[in-house]
Amino acid sequence: MQLRDLAWLVALADHQHVTDTAAALNTSQPTLSRALARMEAELGTRVFERAPDGVHPTPTGQLVLDAARDLTARYGQLLADLAGVLDPDTGVVRLAFLDSIASSLVPRVLRSFHEHAPGVRVMLSQEPAHEIVRDLDVGAVDLAILSPRPAGDFGWRPLQEERLVLVVPPGHRLRRRKRIALRELAGEDLVTTPVGFGFRALVDTLLGDAGVSPAISFVSQDLATIEGLVAAGLGVAIVPEPFAGQSGTVGIAIAAESARRTIGLTWRTDRALSAPARRFRDFVAASATSPR
Repeated sequence: MQLRDLAWLVALADHQHVTDTAAALNTSQPTLSRALARMEAELGTRVFERAPDGVHPTPTGQLVLDAARDLTARYGQLLADLAGVLDPDTGVVRLAFLDSIASSLVPRVLRSFHEHAPGVRVMLSQEPAHEIVRDLDVGAVDLAILSPRPAGDFGWRPLQEERLVLVVPPGHRLRRRKRIALRELAGEDLVTTPVGFGFRALVDTLLGDAGVSPAISFVSQDLATIEGLVAAGLGVAIVPEPFAGQSGTVGIAIAAESARRTIGLTWRTDRALSAPARRFRDFVAASATSPR
């Protein structure tokens, strides 16, 4: 018995009439009747009772039909799952990205890709960098947009470079400065991200290079929240330049060439990407501009 036979049984149960079912299946009534007789002989039971008003499942036939519906549904799901992996025009891409670029870079990338491949569905996951790397490692996502570049077997395409600035409350003693050396932050309270976050490692490196270690007043996973805490007078912070001033803070340029972060597209290089994920990677890589 083939999957087509099971689908025919399900169709016959739905239409409850051989003639109507044959028309729906685009086959002849004798062909359908012979197929039904052959299937019943193979199964060793009558699946349908014939009656003047059509056909009706027998008690044992109902068992057959329940199994037929389950098997045909599973096969349909298998085809859909395979299409998600193999079809670059209608498949699925699983993309993770940082919270801090959720309203800037990511929407622009997704808009451009949707115009390029409207049939491809992109499933989004918004996470901290260390969780993104873990998901890439276990195969929970295909691609990611994050910073910094992960160590190990990862491909990397830079997409955007951002200057980091110091943000201070509007009444802060440094508010009128245009540029500042981080060593001047000795004695300041710092608002920053938790230990273990990629951005925290970047900030700690900058401060360490400057020879200062400010006291941590508050920590938050969200850079927008950090900027808001600074605006409320709860410390100072180092954030990407686009966040400065969102809640009334004052942004000050940092006198260090390394006060930058590069955001890029990454993927595992030790296993093959699905066809839709390859299409996404190649499109984004080709359309990305060189970092500033």
